[in-house]
Amino acid sequence: MLDPTPPSTSEVHDASATRTSDAVSESEPLIDPQLDHDHPHNPHHQHGSPESGLAHDLSNRKPTAYVWLLTAVAGLSGLLFGYDTGIISSTLLHLSPSLSADPGVELSDLAKSIITSSTSLAALFASVVAGVLADRHGRKPIIYLADFLFVLGALWQACATNVTSMVIGRFVVGLGVGVGSGVVPMYIAELAPAGYRGRLTTLYTGCITGGQLLAYAVGWWAGATFSEEASWRVGVGLGAVPAIAQAIGLLWQPESPRWLVMRRKKKEATVILGRVLGLGKAGDGYVKRLVKEIEDGVREAENSELGSLKEKWIDLWGDRHGRKALGVACMVQALQQLCGFNSLMYFSATIFALIGFNNPTATSMIIAGTNLLFTLMAFTLIDRIGRRLTLLISIPGMVLGLLLSAFAFDHLPLTPSVPSASSNAPPAYAVIILISMTLYVASYASGIGTVPWTAQNEIFKMQHRGLGSGISTGVNWAGNFVVGITFLEFMRMFGGKGVFCGYAVVCVFGWVGVWMWFEDRSGMELEQEEGEGEAGRY
Repeated sequence: MLDPTPPSTSEVHDASATRTSDAVSESEPLIDPQLDHDHPHNPHHQHGSPESGLAHDLSNRKPTAYVWLLTAVAGLSGLLFGYDTGIISSTLLHLSPSLSADPGVELSDLAKSIITSSTSLAALFASVVAGVLADRHGRKPIIYLADFLFVLGALWQACATNVTSMVIGRFVVGLGVGVGSGVVPMYIAELAPAGYRGRLTTLYTGCITGGQLLAYAVGWWAGATFSEEASWRVGVGLGAVPAIAQAIGLLWQPESPRWLVMRRKKKEATVILGRVLGLGKAGDGYVKRLVKEIEDGVREAENSELGSLKEKWIDLWGDRHGRKALGVACMVQALQQLCGFNSLMYFSATIFALIGFNNPTATSMIIAGTNLLFTLMAFTLIDRIGRRLTLLISIPGMVLGLLLSAFAFDHLPLTPSVPSASSNAPPAYAVIILISMTLYVASYASGIGTVPWTAQNEIFKMQHRGLGSGISTGVNWAGNFVVGITFLEFMRMFGGKGVFCGYAVVCVFGWVGVWMWFEDRSGMELEQEEGEGEAGRY
């Protein structure tokens, strides 16, 4: 296994001292020919130029142990994302005795909605500026900031005594979620080999779904182990643990090599890229060429503006490629939320209690487990069949699941209060809702739940990536906020049939948008995408 310790200044100096030039000379081979024997069946070697074949080989090399370790530590932000959005599902069942102004009176739907959606609102604000901060200060410092916010918010929630203090704690956690979701996928994408970038970014989504499953399990365990007053406090307070673990793990994480090149730290970036690719000295030529491609992208960015946020926005919107990329990224991020998925993550325990399940939190674990399982399945498909085809195949399954849920809700009487644990066994239509929601979640996790986080970091030019990713992530959280604040009220006004039919209509429009405008960028280096994007749909 490669040493996970990041390169020191002396290592950077020693590595650079062995090189006679920072640029790749025309006579220097891209890589030691011996490495080519590891990939004898690459078609590029037979039909393309030798250099393009070698580049294709190297961009598709399996990630090194070092890359897996970097992805795992960065992925803890996804675990925190999932945990802090999932723990509210079981928490809502037990909050009233602790936070209600009138003892014995259930918290109103409005109070529950505000507590739930405050996280999304904060994440919306944080995600918009996270990319800009990451461009200015680096990826690692901003991930540290997210960890601090996670710890502070978790402890604040655990000590909450009323609705207002709970909302403040949820808001602080939301700031951490927004910062992490805006920076970590970009950080992973900038470190990953091109041929595995989709899969490594999907691991981040897998950490989100794993965090949600963990949250349901902790909620169920805490409810069975502690008093009603203490159980939810334990659940939200434990959210600080992964953040502390990530902050420690970051001590051994390198900075993004692409950001280092932007900051004139080319030699350090070269050493990090060499370790990430795991090529040794034999691959120096290829690493140098990749660094030079990054430099060219940086130089193009500098020829544009790099001033105020307003100037960055003007440059992004004034560029045809940037404007179209922003539209596509915002479209898929909006679809990810407005399809209603997080109504299940936030309110699944409430829904299953409402329709008669005796142990709604345990039943919710079926939904979270399905989400995790099919996210892992997407890990095996996203780079093989491509982003676009994955979406076009999976969205119809979401529509079918939503329509089946709407049909079943139409045959169930819903009462405004949550049934007690002594409720009768759920009727057949309640079981149909569980099955149809499982189908919906499986389809969601296979496609729109994973693709946007990969796509938004592939389609922007370097000078637009931070701001563009921040804006599209902000759109995601705006949609998340809308779903969180409206779901319970819409259920009361329109019933389950109306709400889930509405989500199905959103999915249909989303499928049409993907078919018309979404272009696949699988397997391309980020710098290569910048050049080819000008001639494509973007």
